[in-house]
Amino acid sequence: MDTWNRKRLLAAGAAGALLVGAVAMPSAASAEPGGSADVAVTVDIEEISEPGVLALTIAGDSVALTEDGSTLLVRQFVGTLPTVTVTDTRTADEVPENAAWAVLGSATDFVGAAGQEPIGAGHLGWRPRLIDGGDTGLVSEGEEVVTVLDEPTQPGNNVGLVDQELLVSTFDSGAVAGDAYSVDAELFLRTEADVAAGAYTSTLTLSLFE
Repeated sequence: MDTWNRKRLLAAGAAGALLVGAVAMPSAASAEPGGSADVAVTVDIEEISEPGVLALTIAGDSVALTEDGSTLLVRQFVGTLPTVTVTDTRTADEVPENAAWAVLGSATDFVGAAGQEPIGAGHLGWRPRLIDGGDTGLVSEGEEVVTVLDEPTQPGNNVGLVDQELLVSTFDSGAVAGDAYSVDAELFLRTEADVAAGAYTSTLTLSLFE
């Protein structure tokens, strides 16, 4: 190959190398003295995907019972449990297989503010009432629990809220996931007619289990 052709090939190769380099390099920013140049800053932020949760909320933290329906033998004091809502933001796939949830309640004895004899928790009963059970029909309220002064309305239910009693439940958590369900209850305290006068306080504890 003569010298002229060899020079042409070398020049073409050099030009090709420069062209490839120009394609790979990003555009440069430049500015005259006293001027300015901009650099765009970008970022892609992915949405955080958090697992759903099963939770219980109560619309209030207290209820005052007032006398209504007393007889010569039994004094009765009534009120309404603040609305209890069970919210399940999980998808069906996030729920354990064969899971079921329930809200249970139990009360402490009523303690007198002036040292009166306590009124046992067995004197407090409730009648749960489902407010919103969704469309599946799989969420239901618990049975009525009456007091130790009553005849049972269901076998063995005249025990009061001494132990954990059912407020609301479902037997299929997966089928009712992704929704919220609410319930309240009629509360009634029944005491002997000669109960000591004065203020009393009890704590009703509600617990969510699955």
